[in-house]
Amino acid sequence: MNLILFGPPAAGKGTQAKRLVENRGFIQLSTGDMLRAAIAAESDLGKQVKSILEEGALVSDEVVIALIDEQLTKNKGAAGFIFDGFPRTVGQAKALDELLEARGTAVHCVIRLAVDEKALLDRVTKRFEEQGRKDDNPATFSVRLEKYNQDTAPLVPIYAERGKLHEVDGMAGIDEVSSEIEGALKEAV
Repeated sequence: MNLILFGPPAAGKGTQAKRLVENRGFIQLSTGDMLRAAIAAESDLGKQVKSILEEGALVSDEVVIALIDEQLTKNKGAAGFIFDGFPRTVGQAKALDELLEARGTAVHCVIRLAVDEKALLDRVTKRFEEQGRKDDNPATFSVRLEKYNQDTAPLVPIYAERGKLHEVDGMAGIDEVSSEIEGALKEAV
């Protein structure tokens, strides 16, 4: 099964993905984690990505798609994939469709975590203070949220038209959100 988790930054996608990895054996493909790993490696790509993320901008489609393709190839026998933070644009969604189609599969389910944007700012501020992630400072968060609303939110109606979209109240408790996601996955099978 291939699952996309949608929601603005700090909506809880990473938390829910980790639960699905534990409960279902899926592989989480978090573009944010992959990009942070590139930064930590201090490669040329990592240095480029670091400056882009610190400005609150998005990394090019080519870089992100290459990272995703690499992981799909590396994990061919996986029970399923969770796309966390990908696709972010219509172009990336088309590229994902092509990557999956070449492997004889498709996107099976899209979960949108619906959240209150002011509450997200509180989450980000707390996470920034606790973890010190440069891409989570409140000023950068506003840029990321605006980019999400501009570039990623338009994907929601596309997946809704395909009958793949399931809305989940991302402001509910973690267990309740997990339960709603499980229900959506059962419907998608």
